[in-house]
Amino acid sequence: MEFNVPEMSCGHCTAAIEKALKESDPAAEVNCDLDTRRVAVTSALSQAQVSEAIKQAGYDSELVGA
Repeated sequence: MEFNVPEMSCGHCTAAIEKALKESDPAAEVNCDLDTRRVAVTSALSQAQVSEAIKQAGYDSELVGA
């Protein structure tokens, strides 16, 4: 799954998102790209669960690819 996270702008942002996703799914693979402001996630979590974890980290997201 790939999400657009427009407010992700620094290393703190990526760390907060990665931490929130790993708390929900410790086996998740998370790749944050600050240049494109995209987060690629490979996880057993559903799209809604991933989106909610990103929201809990303090960021809005939009699914751009499954």
